[in-house]
Amino acid sequence: MSNALDSIFKAQSIAVIGASNDPSKRGNQAIRKLRADGYTGRIYPINPKSSEILGLKAYTSVLDVEDRIDVVLVCTPAKTLPAILEQCGQKNIPGAVVLAAGFAEIGAEGEAIAEATLAAARQHNVRVVGPNTNGVFNLHNKMNMVGVQDVEPGNIGICSQSGNMMLAFVTEAKRRGGVGFSSYVGVGNQLDVNLAEYLRYFGDDEDTKAPVFYVEGFQDGRAFLNTCRDVTQKKPVVVYKSGRTEAGQVAASSHTGSLASSFDLTRGLLKQAGATVVEQSDKILSIAEGLSKLTVPKGGRVAILADGGGHATVTVDALVDAGVELTELSTETIGKLRSVLPSAASCVNPVDVAGGTDDDPSVSADCAEIILADENVDILMIIGMYGGFAARFNPALLDNEVETSQRLATLPEKYGKPLIVQSVYNTLRPKPIEVLKEAGVPVFVWPEPAVRCVAELIDYAHAKRRNATSPLEIPDGPTVAGKAILEKITADNRDAFYEHEAKDLLRAYDVSVPGQMLVRTEDELEKVREVLGDAPMAMKIVSQDILHKSDAGGVKLKITGESSLHDAFREIMANARTYDPEADLHGVLVAPMAQSGVEIIIGVVHDAMFGPVMMFGLGGIFVEVLKDVSFRALPMSRADAREMIAEIQSSKILDGVRGGLPADKEALVDLMMKVSHLALAHPEIKEIDLNPVILRSDGYAIVDARMILNSKGH
Repeated sequence: MSNALDSIFKAQSIAVIGASNDPSKRGNQAIRKLRADGYTGRIYPINPKSSEILGLKAYTSVLDVEDRIDVVLVCTPAKTLPAILEQCGQKNIPGAVVLAAGFAEIGAEGEAIAEATLAAARQHNVRVVGPNTNGVFNLHNKMNMVGVQDVEPGNIGICSQSGNMMLAFVTEAKRRGGVGFSSYVGVGNQLDVNLAEYLRYFGDDEDTKAPVFYVEGFQDGRAFLNTCRDVTQKKPVVVYKSGRTEAGQVAASSHTGSLASSFDLTRGLLKQAGATVVEQSDKILSIAEGLSKLTVPKGGRVAILADGGGHATVTVDALVDAGVELTELSTETIGKLRSVLPSAASCVNPVDVAGGTDDDPSVSADCAEIILADENVDILMIIGMYGGFAARFNPALLDNEVETSQRLATLPEKYGKPLIVQSVYNTLRPKPIEVLKEAGVPVFVWPEPAVRCVAELIDYAHAKRRNATSPLEIPDGPTVAGKAILEKITADNRDAFYEHEAKDLLRAYDVSVPGQMLVRTEDELEKVREVLGDAPMAMKIVSQDILHKSDAGGVKLKITGESSLHDAFREIMANARTYDPEADLHGVLVAPMAQSGVEIIIGVVHDAMFGPVMMFGLGGIFVEVLKDVSFRALPMSRADAREMIAEIQSSKILDGVRGGLPADKEALVDLMMKVSHLALAHPEIKEIDLNPVILRSDGYAIVDARMILNSKGH
């Protein structure tokens, strides 16, 4: 696959099918743009009605071209595709970029053309970009099949399901300066090549330091996640997911099923895979620029070097809001700063030079070097008006400031630490700022975008380390006891587990489950105290036809005394019969009341786009109203489980409130991992819902458990 995309993006010979002498036609514009940009490869116009196009010899078909062809740009209608791809196969052409629309999006006729096109591509071993793409470019190869003007080469790759978004990036980059692109692909309909394959290409491409993906929908979300996990070990991957995912169209028979269709799911899974997920479109390019240029830090401790209090204060506020640590400088560093700055300067973090650089900008580099040498510092931000000293104070300072920029640009590599600059003069493009940009130092106008970039850089560094050091846990397979439980349910031709079966299956995977007893007849109540003890009991109807037990009057709590057990049994059965006279009443489940603690929910669904996914959140009002939940794809690591717990907004409740003991988070992590193992060992289970689980300082108690099979176990 990578060889085919290499041939497309790094093509040394291009055949333009549908080439034309009409300047309004794409087959004419493409050739003109390639030549205007200085493309050094060979161009072969294909048009059976012309012998020459734009001064180039034209050919009837690709079969008439004697030389090798790396890629064809197809500018002809959709219906011509199957025959063209057959000829490409005969010519051993690896790839085709297809501009035409008119496939599945226009109905049955287009769908038939799409099927025939894909069949021809597969049969003849031709990889298809598109169809309905606006093209590809590789600026390092001077190959521009899109037609955009005056785009600077650089190290940001773009893969987009919107041509307009690519235009927005290109236009913003031209306005800001210092930002360039390696390659772009408009994915179109993804008839053949999918997003995961493009990500693999960008991951391997040495010219791309940070690929950016604008995604409206994944065809194979799991493949993208797996590829992203690999690629982010080498470089950051920036993703903007538009709209709300249509994955996880699970019947809302449980909280897990109803919440799994949220955008939070897609975001959680992408971040788990190491991606940087941007949620505001105007931040995409600035974050990509920063991540493409900045050294990956060893930690997240930030120092600020400012030439004024206002911007420093704004920066500190933004760092605190982003959860970024403002580091404490060492005594030695503070002493060195005092030796080069005036007495009015503040030499603790944030460092305010108090005019100490106004008449000698090189002091900025002196201070930056002192700060970067501090072992307590992982990242340095220069804040204020750097680059504008000559404009603000004295034009004679320009050479000094340019030399200072050249010196500053060497520091990230020298100390292995990222440097990021915010300057009010950035949009004016003074020479000192341009020197920084050309050397790969990102510069921003406002503190907040700079801080957002720093926060995302820290998150990326953390995710990279997490995925490298905390392995995904994959079970060997189903346990003997687990297989036996599943076989019984499928033999009964049922989709839904009875609650006691779900808890028995959890027990088969070493999950701690409270004692329980299924009572089918009132006479069996005589054994309850013998089996379960004298604690107050909870009693619940067991029926595959009654999903919401409380609504049916099928739950009784805090039952004490022998007569109360009998009264509760009779009342539950009577309520259930009234609620649904046709329901299969399998009996009543009796279990000791759980001790008090924090209610949580753990669930697993098989998402249509991403496969098995775990959900975690607090129970009760938190899941019902606030939807305060987190998601991870399975398999996951123990580090993933810990981050799921920390990620929910109400996670501090688990630390204990009003003198309460903190919850046993490690027991919770163990439970989450065992549920993950169970779900992976039994992919025939489409939904697991443990709600509530009571989490205490000394462990947990699973109060209710529901599981649903894929239809009839298939």
